[in-house]
Amino acid sequence: MASQPTRTNGPDRQRIVSAWRPAVPGVVEVFHARFTEYAYPMHVHDAWTLLIVDTGAVRYDLDRHEHGTPHDTVSLLPPHVPHNGSPVTPEGFRKRVLYLDGTHIGDEFIGAAVDRPDLRDPLLRRRVGQLHGALGRPGEELEAESRLLFVGERLRGHLRGDPSPRPADPVLARRLRELLDERIVEGVVLREAAGLLGAHPAHLVRAFSTAYGIAPHQYLTSLRVGRARRLLLEGRSPGDVAVAAGFYDQSHLTRHFRRLVGVPPGRYRAG
Repeated sequence: MASQPTRTNGPDRQRIVSAWRPAVPGVVEVFHARFTEYAYPMHVHDAWTLLIVDTGAVRYDLDRHEHGTPHDTVSLLPPHVPHNGSPVTPEGFRKRVLYLDGTHIGDEFIGAAVDRPDLRDPLLRRRVGQLHGALGRPGEELEAESRLLFVGERLRGHLRGDPSPRPADPVLARRLRELLDERIVEGVVLREAAGLLGAHPAHLVRAFSTAYGIAPHQYLTSLRVGRARRLLLEGRSPGDVAVAAGFYDQSHLTRHFRRLVGVPPGRYRAG
């Protein structure tokens, strides 16, 4: 669960941070920060550091070479390699960071990341931002896991020098759709689905999205909203419907119901 942003006084008054550990395999920590005068000394992490900067820029040294992070860059710093960091301008910077274990990026990529830590890739930058959005919303673990798989796949492609995806697999897509149809309420995590269907999770998500033009988490959410509509028309309360349709809680139901139907569940039921 996300922590509340920490606002400090005195010499630390220009530092605002928020950090949490989500229930998504592979993510050790999510860290959002707004710093002005603060500069990181040389240090190391035992996890991969995936960094995007929303405002300002960061200058840092990695393996005795200077690098920078303008707003259109995704930076990937490998574990166990010393680095520092400081704002480029007096206005400071606002950043979002994911600390990742070796689930999606193995130690064999450390050398390539040291050589090329800053990646100019608008699609990757957008996907990392979307991943942060999903990680900040309770009940969206399937979406976050799916987005993390795409991010990891593209990062590995950059480090190998070939970011192009693998081809589609319509048969695998159909099998995943059938599994989701069976698990509307209880859902399924991608690693379980991958084990049941004998496929890599990233290939599973890509095959489904290519075949149906919608990501697995979007498909499952659509099914749940459809189920919620029927239950609401039976006269059940939104709170009961949220649980019966597979949502995290009533606010989770309301967010998706309003987005897909155009009105909140209570208004839909009353109408």
